[in-house]
Amino acid sequence: MTGGGYYEFFAGGGMARAGLGAGWRCLFANDFDPKKAIAYRANWGAEHLCVADVASLAAADLPGMADLVWASFPCQDLSLAGGGAGLRGARSGTFWPFWALVKGLAAQGRAPRLVVLENVVGALTSHGGRDFAAIGRALAETGYRFGAVVVNAADFVPQSRARLFFVAVRGDVDIPAGLVGARPSARWHPPALVEARARLRGWVWWRLPEPARRVATLADLIEAEPSGVVWRAAAETAGLLASMTPVNRAKVEAARAAGGRRVGTVYKRTRAGVVRAEVRFDDVAGCLRTPAGGSSRQTILVVEDGQVRSRLLSPREAARLMGLPDSYRLPTNYNEAYHLAGDGVAVPVVRHLAAHLLEPLLAAPDGARAAA
Repeated sequence: MTGGGYYEFFAGGGMARAGLGAGWRCLFANDFDPKKAIAYRANWGAEHLCVADVASLAAADLPGMADLVWASFPCQDLSLAGGGAGLRGARSGTFWPFWALVKGLAAQGRAPRLVVLENVVGALTSHGGRDFAAIGRALAETGYRFGAVVVNAADFVPQSRARLFFVAVRGDVDIPAGLVGARPSARWHPPALVEARARLRGWVWWRLPEPARRVATLADLIEAEPSGVVWRAAAETAGLLASMTPVNRAKVEAARAAGGRRVGTVYKRTRAGVVRAEVRFDDVAGCLRTPAGGSSRQTILVVEDGQVRSRLLSPREAARLMGLPDSYRLPTNYNEAYHLAGDGVAVPVVRHLAAHLLEPLLAAPDGARAAA
């Protein structure tokens, strides 16, 4: 089954485009960040890319009629780690000028059949659920039926990265019965989503199949000879271990005792005013994050033959954790490459949604087609 034409907003490096695949046609892509635009052009060309603030665009700037509009709008103000500004914030609030474009398309008779909105799970509870409800009302008032699912990238790649996806369908499009359920599924609809949905109308409980069992582990994605990063001096690694709580140091000692090669990831966190290093050895990386400051960067800890080495996660490893192929061209600057990956959407998650929801919905008849 193939896709159709689409617009990609807040496009970053084009990870939604990578996930949709060659069966879909990009008609328009937009991002305001010139550095991300360089990476987008390097991988996808410049033909459809518009580098501009979404608030400066009008519906007349969008070519043709898209089957799908994808928007991974900024998450910082909706994140549980953010400042709590929600949809009133300067970054996450860019949802509103984006949605004004969709409403403008609808006024011109060009409303897309499908809309996908991607953001952090914190959007469910931001401002006591009012931000989530506001997004739902915006969809309903523009003539869309919709539902949402929470998908963790860890089902596909070794990175813990749960994200919320609104999937909205224009009101005249028939929804195949096999794509909806009578009740929520614990697999895709956690309690916070069920609770948030209670104040909305026009809701659809989307059905998704179980993904294939993930085979790759974090260790499989780690480079033997990393590019763009260096191994830390032994004294620096010792300092990292010393900053761990007894619980986390015990994890390292258990990895030593197990023998072989174990790979973990480390975040530095402030606990009661003290900076602590926390490690995980569950073969899954922590979520790639991009807040300002070095604490957002993950450290790799490799325990092998009783020795412990540490370094930053490399740009290529970060890209692999997002499901990007090694052929994807990354920025040469470390911070830019890491930010590009951490701000993106996991490629295989997009593919799963496209294969099992978007493409079947696109194949369904709408009112105009049925009349013809």
